[in-house]
Amino acid sequence: MTIHVKNNVHWVGQRDWEIQEFHGTEFKMTKGTSYNSYLIREEKTVLIDTVDHRFSHQFLQNLEMEIDLNTIDYIVVNHAEEDHAGALAALLERIPNTPIYCTEAAIDSIVGHHHHPEWNFNTVKTGDSLDIGNGKQLVFVESPMLHWPDSMMTYLTGDAILFSNDAFGQHYCDEHLFNDEVDQAELMEQCLRYYSNILTPFSNLVIAKIKEVLSFNLPVDMIATSHGIVWRENPVQIIEKYLEWADNYQEDRITIFYDSMSNNTRMMADAIAQGIHDVDPGVAVKVFNVSRQDKNEILAQVFRSKGILVGSSTMNNVMMPKVAGMLEEITGLRFKQKKAGAFGSYGWNGGAVDRIHSRLTDAGFETVAGLKSKWRPDGKAMRICRAHGQQVAKQWALHELNVQPMIVEEAEVQPLSVAVPAAKPAAAAQESHGDDCQCMICTVCNWVYDPAIGEPNQGVEPGTAWNDVPDYFLCPDCNLGKDVFAVHNR
Repeated sequence: MTIHVKNNVHWVGQRDWEIQEFHGTEFKMTKGTSYNSYLIREEKTVLIDTVDHRFSHQFLQNLEMEIDLNTIDYIVVNHAEEDHAGALAALLERIPNTPIYCTEAAIDSIVGHHHHPEWNFNTVKTGDSLDIGNGKQLVFVESPMLHWPDSMMTYLTGDAILFSNDAFGQHYCDEHLFNDEVDQAELMEQCLRYYSNILTPFSNLVIAKIKEVLSFNLPVDMIATSHGIVWRENPVQIIEKYLEWADNYQEDRITIFYDSMSNNTRMMADAIAQGIHDVDPGVAVKVFNVSRQDKNEILAQVFRSKGILVGSSTMNNVMMPKVAGMLEEITGLRFKQKKAGAFGSYGWNGGAVDRIHSRLTDAGFETVAGLKSKWRPDGKAMRICRAHGQQVAKQWALHELNVQPMIVEEAEVQPLSVAVPAAKPAAAAQESHGDDCQCMICTVCNWVYDPAIGEPNQGVEPGTAWNDVPDYFLCPDCNLGKDVFAVHNR
């Protein structure tokens, strides 16, 4: 089927209602998507992009119902990724030698995907144009890293249509094609989800490219995206949104996400969230379990937030795997000017909180010190978590706060720079030792055996060398044997 876009321009793409994942499993689709291909018929006939390779046969079948394939004069490839140029091979089997217009970087990508270096490639750069007759031209604008090195946009003079590639698009499938025909709240939600999960790392480039395009002083009556809807009514609105989102965007919002082995860390998250609301009822707080909820929704919420709090139980002295994976994603997205903190419960050692804190700091967040709770939080620990949330709310407030916090006994309130409750020191191993130190460290919980002190509780006298420690010896913190100990490097 085709849909009339404007004058001699028609949509000849493909809707995909069933797709659930994109970029492998990295982006979860909640509303499907579309692969937007456009046919321009002036004195010359031009096809802009194709569709995903899975729909090659259907794409050619539908296209042949509209035109004779041999009448296509030019093919424009704005982006070489499979969901844009996937049907190229099938199309060029039918019309070999048809000129392909793309960036130099796209040639490498197209050949890498399709293995046809003999195709008729024509390299274009920003400002190059192609006359298609009837007084109209295609003007090309390179847009590298939005979001691939090969990406570009194509502008149709006369009709003032910007074929924007991935920019301004969304993974969103609807029976309607134009922005004024769909649910506006749903549309903007999908636009933000797309930007925050895919384009955030390139925000500086987004601003620069939009300013470059605007500097051409070309009228833009429509923005025809590669995915989702075509911006027909007030297309400038999405340009303005992109400029806003690209400028270190944040709302008065805090996102808390965690993973928990025995619900202990979940209890902490709930208490911290309550503490935030105690002193700042106006701030939006969203709480997520990363092992059970949509990670792309979490990342979209992180994008919107002024700060995040990340929690994990400690497992093998490290954080839970799904929290680690989420922090890897966050590091790659390169969020700017946001605050963060770590929290979590532990049994033997609270290493997860320390690791989360380090990862958040390395990812560029302004961090507060972490909060630890040993085993299942009791009433006192829950009050401390709630007080922690109150302190976070006060430190991160974007406006004056007039709400009084709940009353917590002074002895129970700890500054953010202290882990609460503090992990038990590993005997005298906290002291500084010289180069001849003979200490051994438990590789599971980090408890340190110091020969000068021994372990009197297990009958190991002071001055007992490690080799003389009985084989029945167990680590006092994690109850594992001698085989998990290693030389303690200081």
